[in-house]
Parts: sequence; C-alpha cells; structure tokens
Amino acid sequence: MRLPGTLFLRNLFARRNLLYQLIQRDFRQRYIGSAAGWLWGLVHPIVQLASWTFVFSYCMKTPMPPGEATENYTLFLLCGYLPWMLFQETVQRSANSILEHSNLITKTLFPSEMLPISVFFSSMMNHLLAVLLAVTAVALWDGHFYWTLLFLPIYTGLLGMLAIGVGWIFASLQVYLRDTAQGVIVLLTLWFWVTPIFINEDQVPEGVRFLLRGNPLSLFVKAYRARLLSTELPNLDELAAMACWSVGAFFVGGLFFRHLKRGFADVL
Repeated sequence: MRLPGTLFLRNLFARRNLLYQLIQRDFRQRYIGSAAGWLWGLVHPIVQLASWTFVFSYCMKTPMPPGEATENYTLFLLCGYLPWMLFQETVQRSANSILEHSNLITKTLFPSEMLPISVFFSSMMNHLLAVLLAVTAVALWDGHFYWTLLFLPIYTGLLGMLAIGVGWIFASLQVYLRDTAQGVIVLLTLWFWVTPIFINEDQVPEGVRFLLRGNPLSLFVKAYRARLLSTELPNLDELAAMACWSVGAFFVGGLFFRHLKRGFADVL
C-alpha cells in the first residue's frame, strides 16, 4: 500500500500551480479590505510580546530561567514563541479549511488534502517576517547574529510536517463534527501553557514534567532559541526525536484524512 504522505509529497510538485494559487488566494482573503494588509501579521505578535514582557518582566518581576543563552527577556520570549506561532496558526486555520472550500470539494475533483498544506505555506509568510524581526533584534542586542540560524529551515520543515499532519486530522474531523474547531482552540490554549515559552523544565514541578517532556513543541522551542541566540550546534538526538514526531504525525494525519475524505462530498 502506498502511504498517503508519500503520494502527497510526490504529487506536490505536479500540483505546484494549484498550491501557489491556493496560497495566494488564502493570503489575499485574510487581508482583503485591510489598509495595513500583511503588516498585521507582524503587528499582532509584537503587541503580544510587548504585553507579556510588561506583565511578566516589569510587573511580576519574573526572573529569567537559569542557563539561557540571553539575558533579554523579550528576545527569550520572541525566539521561543516563533515555532508555536507557526504551529498554532497552521493547525487552527486548517480546522476550518475544508468547510471554507466546500464549494470546490462538492462540485469538482478537488485535492482537498492540499488545503492544510496551503494554510501552512501561507502562514509561513508571517513566520518569515517574524524570524527576520527576531534576527534583527538579536543583532541589535548582541551586535551580531549567529551563523547557526542557517540550520533553522530544517526545524521549520519538520515543524511544518507536524502542523500539517495535525491539521489534516482536525480538518477532516470538522467536516463530520462541527464542534471540532472550537475544541481545537481549547486544546491549543492548554497546549500553549505546557510548552516552555515562559519557563523551562526545571521550573515545573516534578510530578507534571511529563507534560513538557512528551510535548514535541518543547523540542522546537528549545531548538529555535539555540539556533537564534547561540552558536550551539544542533543536538542529533533531539533532531531525531523531532523527526520522529513530525514524520509520524504527517503519515498518521495523512492516513486519517484519506480515510475520512471518502465521505466529504456526501456530508458537505
């Protein structure tokens, strides 16, 4: 049996024109009628980071976790928030992607599995802007940037496979159970607080540390910070663990989507 993830990757190049049109359409629809347009994708995380820094650093006097590569709390938050922001946006928006394009799915032989993929690449545009902002901020704070950020595309690619795989699952469930998208918002809220963006593992009580250790986003947050804030080379064990999570989610999500896809046209 040919695995669906393999089929999608093999056909992705053949469908590159369709994918490009979907990305372009998705990005345009998100900011249609907006004067600032894509700049809002940069404004929102900046305001959120400024709010967090004010509350946790200036008001609550939260100390920096020990052993971090920077003493700047804002940079610490920004570099850790980058992978979460891309993952959250991809998964949350993928959940409704099938319903939003139901007219295409019911009337044509449309490859609906491409929709979460297009959501990821559309979200990547905001992600690249945010990464550029982080690199600029690090350069201004430290006086230079670290060459290890050249490894960042590896982690972004693995993060994309993880987000698309999870997105496929929720997108297909949403077709049959319309409460799924609301459940995804709740799940992501809980997931956010067990991801070490504000804290590290040493600050979490021993009894619940398994939540961080079993969270694949913990690995990505740590990797992004290490690549952007230090010259630390990639840890091969952590990279292998991320690859297992990402490839596993991609193929499981692909199988799940392929199974439920058969009834999309009837339900929609």
